[in-house]
Amino acid sequence: MTTIHPGLKARRRRSALRTAAFLSPWLLGFSVFFAYPLLATLYFSFMKYDGFTAPVWNGLANWSYVFQDYPFFWPALRNTLWLVVVMVSLRVVFGLGVGLLVTRVRTAPGLFRTFFYLPYLAPPVAATMAFVFLLNPGTGPANTVLDLFGMPQPGWFKDADWSKPALTLLALWGIGDLMIIFMAALLDVPRDQYEAAELDGAGPFARFRYVTLPNISPILLFAVVTGVIETMQFYTQPLVAGKVASGVIGGSGQQFEPGYPDQSTLTVPQIVYNLGFQRFDTGSACVVALVLFALCMAFTAVLMRRGSGFLSAED
Repeated sequence: MTTIHPGLKARRRRSALRTAAFLSPWLLGFSVFFAYPLLATLYFSFMKYDGFTAPVWNGLANWSYVFQDYPFFWPALRNTLWLVVVMVSLRVVFGLGVGLLVTRVRTAPGLFRTFFYLPYLAPPVAATMAFVFLLNPGTGPANTVLDLFGMPQPGWFKDADWSKPALTLLALWGIGDLMIIFMAALLDVPRDQYEAAELDGAGPFARFRYVTLPNISPILLFAVVTGVIETMQFYTQPLVAGKVASGVIGGSGQQFEPGYPDQSTLTVPQIVYNLGFQRFDTGSACVVALVLFALCMAFTAVLMRRGSGFLSAED
């Protein structure tokens, strides 16, 4: 049986303490801002709790209420998944297209980059209100222009079939964040690879497929993953759009059920707020928050797994 020298034990102990000291800021932040809130949310999801009185155990009653009796959960989940699939896909494609455009502009490139980036800096509430007025079916300039060309005039935020496409247009307008990320990735692609591909007779599409995409694939994966997480937490724009379009834009004592028109702008974060701060049903709000967390984790895990496989294949 081998024995460990006391000096070696002391060195290992000091090394472990030193490692723990370096990790302590992260461990403290993880415990206070992630582990404790997650465990508290799980705890309150099994409690009858209004935020004022002491919580009372009620088992799976909150879960049953959310999935079976609460009328807004399933419409909100369907809308959120629609936005994840459609909005994230279009934002990535549009952001990549704008990034390609601004990297190839030779005349006043700084002006073009500023033009596409400035909308991203607009406050979300102000931008949403402006879009609702621009897309107003009766007086908005968008439908006025469509009428001049004899084209159909959608109801936009007043039509349940067009409200989510209108939110998608708003998200595409503020594409500046993705444009900057893709522009940096595109400028980092080695020029000699383009020159070699061009000497081999590769056209523009072939160069994009076999040179550009493999080089920017990690950035594409990053854009998709962060886009999914942000869209799963989509709250301010649909709430403000629904309020402004319905005419309920503020004032004390006003009651507003989110999702106007016909629950088409309702998202999962909105019903967390509706349950927790309007109905004072903290237990049910915690259930919805846990579902949202689980969906974010599942989407991220699938994307990271498939994305890592794609990156390995490209290597």
